Amino acid sequence: MKAGYSQLEPVVLILIFNLCFNASCQLAELQVCQLCSGPVLNETAVAHFCSLSAGRIEGRCCLKNDNTTDPEHIIGLDLSNCSLTHVEDLHEASTTLMIDLSLNPIVNINDTTFQGFTELNYMILPGDIFCPGGNMSWSKVEVKDGNRICEGQNNVCNQTGQLSMNCPENSLCAPYGPGFFECSCADNYHGYKCLREGEFPALQVFGPLGASTVVISFLLWVTQRRKAKSL
Repeated sequence: MKAGYSQLEPVVLILIFNLCFNASCQLAELQVCQLCSGPVLNETAVAHFCSLSAGRIEGRCCLKNDNTTDPEHIIGLDLSNCSLTHVEDLHEASTTLMIDLSLNPIVNINDTTFQGFTELNYMILPGDIFCPGGNMSWSKVEVKDGNRICEGQNNVCNQTGQLSMNCPENSLCAPYGPGFFECSCADNYHGYKCLREGEFPALQVFGPLGASTVVISFLLWVTQRRKAKSL
């Protein structure tokens, strides 16, 4: 009986870990929606956008109302009138299309705050705060009713999926948020600065690692089994 319990214990622990991990991930994804008290108000720009997009309101977020995809997919974020002085960590909302930060006494915004926000297409900021990435990162920038509106995120690469002067030779450039880009190796190239030609030697690299993992796991299993039997 003790041996059976000993064998089941790792399985139970793994299941508990997975449940806790998934729950913590879902909670973390919604933390940005609770940065300000109360829900999105009906007359705000995000509420109007959410209604047109057939989304659903969750705190200060508009979530994509589609059960076939990520249920916590944020498409709108309303942090207006929240007494925010700094904006630093909004990475949970990196999928958002629209953000409203108006009516806040914001001192500054970190340059990397919106790195990775590739889908962001509309921002409302206090009038004295510049658009992320500068005016060149947006197709239209205007100050209206005391707010700065940044509309239409520009592609900082020459052309998406094409060779670019921004990236090393043999690599492709892709936008990575306002004023940011990322480089990935073109087909048949890999390694440091994409200097190596040919397919990545996955078997040679991961084969020994996988084999050693299997051997170590087997040895640990045998050891635990012997201990269980001795009990």
